[in-house]
Amino acid sequence: MTPAERISVPGEGPGKGSHGMSERPPITPDTKVAALLSDYPELEEVLIGIAPPFKKLRNPILRRSVAKVASLRQAAAVGRIPVEEVVNKLRAEVGQAPISAETSADAASYFSSQPDWFDHSRVIASIEEQDVDPDVMPLRPLLLQATQMEQGEILKLVTPYLPAPAIDIMKDKGFVAWSVDHGECVRTYFSKLATGARA
Repeated sequence: MTPAERISVPGEGPGKGSHGMSERPPITPDTKVAALLSDYPELEEVLIGIAPPFKKLRNPILRRSVAKVASLRQAAAVGRIPVEEVVNKLRAEVGQAPISAETSADAASYFSSQPDWFDHSRVIASIEEQDVDPDVMPLRPLLLQATQMEQGEILKLVTPYLPAPAIDIMKDKGFVAWSVDHGECVRTYFSKLATGARA
C-alpha cells in the first residue's frame, strides 16, 4: 500500500476559493506544486508562507521547472513539515475538508544511518547550491555529473534544505542516496551501485 492509499481524504469535491465555486481537483499530498498554483492561484502566498524554502517559487524559472516535478509531499519534506499539515492548510483556504493520515512519508524518511556503500574517499565531486546559478535548480548539474560517474563513485550535494524532489528523481534513475542533516545545511550523497550491491 502506498502512502497516498493510506491517507484518507474525506469531503472530496470541487474546491471553493476566492474565485467562487469551480470544478477544480481536490488538493492531496501527491498534487504537483505547479498544478496546485495553476488550479488555485490564490494559494501561492499561502504556500510560500508555510516554510522559508517555498519562497523560491517566486522565481519564474524555478517555478516552471522544479514546481512541475515536485509534489506537496516532497515540498512538505523540504520544509520539514508533516505533509498533512501542509495539505490541510491549503485545503482549509479553499473550503475542502481536512485529510487525516495514520502514516505518511516525511522529512525523517530521507535520513538514515550511514549506508554500507558510503566511503568518503569515493566522493568525486561536490555541488553546493550557493555556487549554482540561482535560476537553475541544483538537479541539473547533479544529473550532468551523474552521467559521467562510474559505479561506486559518489556525488555530494550541499543545500540549505532537504532536496526531496532531487533525491526522488535520482532514485528513480537508479541511484542510491543518503542525506545528513548538519543544521545549517543538508549534505546528500548519491551513488550508482554495481548490480547486486546492497543499497
